[in-house]
Amino acid sequence: MTAADTGPVVLRQPVRPEWIDYNGHLSEAYYVLVFGFATDALMERVGLDAAYREATGRSLYTVEAHVRYLREVPADTEVEVRTRILSVGAKKVRFCHEMLLDGDLRATEELMALHVDQEAGAATPFPPEVADHLTRLVEPAPDYAGRAIG
Repeated sequence: MTAADTGPVVLRQPVRPEWIDYNGHLSEAYYVLVFGFATDALMERVGLDAAYREATGRSLYTVEAHVRYLREVPADTEVEVRTRILSVGAKKVRFCHEMLLDGDLRATEELMALHVDQEAGAATPFPPEVADHLTRLVEPAPDYAGRAIG
């Protein structure tokens, strides 16, 4: 096992000018876009990359997501998104993305995703090596995880 197997999954993303809304901040839809890029980075890290999807016809499908917009993200900045794996089941994974700017938490997204066989249209177990990799990344849930909108 290497440090790359157990360290945090981190994505750095410059905020593009076309993502800024009429209030001068990152528009709500683009938070989710950046979080989507972070999910892609997670998939690459654990072996669910494009080659895997092409070879197997299987991928992660988000089935639930909860976004919290905590502070604005201004133009001309670069955000960092850290991903935490919270739990892994035979066919599902629960994880959180945390968007930071200069070390300051700006937004979070908690997701539940299923490993889906696209041809069958149904969830299917992760390959053992992917399940092992995801399991090695599991961390304690942050205090905001699992909350309802209120």
